[in-house]
Amino acid sequence: MSVPLSILDLAHISANETAKDSFDASVTLAQRAEDWGYKRIWYAEHHNMTSIASSATSVLISHVAAHTSKIRLGAGGIMLPNHAPLTIAEQFGTLETLNPGRIDLGLGRAPGSDQKTMQALRRDPSSSDSFPQDVLELQGYLGDTSRIPGINAVPGKGTHVPLYILGSSLFGAKLAAMLGLPYAFASHFAPNALRDAVSIYRREFKPSEQLAEPYVIAGVNVIIADTTEQAQQDFLASRRTRVSLLLGRGRTFTDDEADMLLDSPAGQQVLQMARYSAVGTPSEVRAYLDEFTEHAQADELITVSTGTNREAWLRTFELLADVSNLVPA
Repeated sequence: MSVPLSILDLAHISANETAKDSFDASVTLAQRAEDWGYKRIWYAEHHNMTSIASSATSVLISHVAAHTSKIRLGAGGIMLPNHAPLTIAEQFGTLETLNPGRIDLGLGRAPGSDQKTMQALRRDPSSSDSFPQDVLELQGYLGDTSRIPGINAVPGKGTHVPLYILGSSLFGAKLAAMLGLPYAFASHFAPNALRDAVSIYRREFKPSEQLAEPYVIAGVNVIIADTTEQAQQDFLASRRTRVSLLLGRGRTFTDDEADMLLDSPAGQQVLQMARYSAVGTPSEVRAYLDEFTEHAQADELITVSTGTNREAWLRTFELLADVSNLVPA
């Protein structure tokens, strides 16, 4: 690949698995990804979702870091309006202190949940309005000079944990450009504004102490198998799972029922979310990712495997590393 490859591990709790099984799988993936040559692995903050185990994101990062030695680990991302900036500075300052030079902090402003869960988190619906100010406050806590006189993050101060702005709209692009921070676009599930957002970010970018030039990370779904037919079968299974999760409201559907949902207008919207998906043999996926890198004007790709079983999930990342000629750090 002409750009670095990274991984977004959604910490799935698959059928017949527990959260502990998911954590064990995340450790296995990180250990192998380290050997395969991936640049970083990120974990996302989601709440009240029975299929995702990364709600306590910083705790999961710490657990995986304790079982690896080189690969960068981070949040992709922390939903900052759910938290006090000081608390996040202390958490990630602790992570950086324990794992020097290995920690990233991606920041988003969405709730990572539904309205009812947002209330359970004690989140004010208007809290996202202060996201830009909260990012600056957090940046101060992790830097050398706090923006709040007399308040310091311990640990945190002076760790300079690198910040990344996550987004799926023009808002995040403009904010990342204004602050001179790297920008990660969630094109793996929200593809519509990708090109416009990246164009605005690159055009309006202002250099900062952290970053001299624009840096774009673009998300993309990947499923690789030994044959095109097997990869397409795995992709269909993942689409059935996704439509059931997003439209099922707690129900479990048969394959036929899921296919009927996929053919509905709502199902078509779910399919559109996965527009940027590389599916096929290693060479087919490599060709797609080369084209996608150009299309997204990306400096790095963060890949998401939507394989429906652990073997296929791990195999995708192994085959991608091999065909991309990744080299361990």
